[in-house]
This record gives sequence, structure tokens and C-alpha cells, in this order.
Amino acid sequence: MTMYPAPSERHEPELSLADLRGDGARMAPHWVTPVSPSPAPVSPALIHGVVVPAASARLIDATAEYGG
Repeated sequence: MTMYPAPSERHEPELSLADLRGDGARMAPHWVTPVSPSPAPVSPALIHGVVVPAASARLIDATAEYGG
């Protein structure tokens, strides 16, 4: 019978918040996304067929910042 050694556990070093922020700052240039053009405005007259459930409308209406 052949005996194989058990794999040893790998322990990753503890990283500080400063280490993580530094890693993120170095990787940030790789995450740049292209700027997409803003969508053209649409006339409200062209918007139709949107259905809002009554519960959602009541929720927004009850929110002072948005509604009545």
C-alpha cells in the first residue's frame, strides 16, 4: 500500500485595511470602463404601457420627498 502525505494547510498572511486599499489602488487602472454616451431624452408623450402596482404607487405617494 502506497502512503501519500496529507496536503499541508496553506495559511494566507493577514492583510491590513491599508494593504487592501493599496492593492485596490494598484489594480484600479485595470478596471477603467469606457465612457458611454448618455441616452437621448425621450418625450413623455412617447412613454406608454408602464404599469405601476398600486402598492408601489402608495409607497411613493406616502414618501414626503417624492410625493404628496
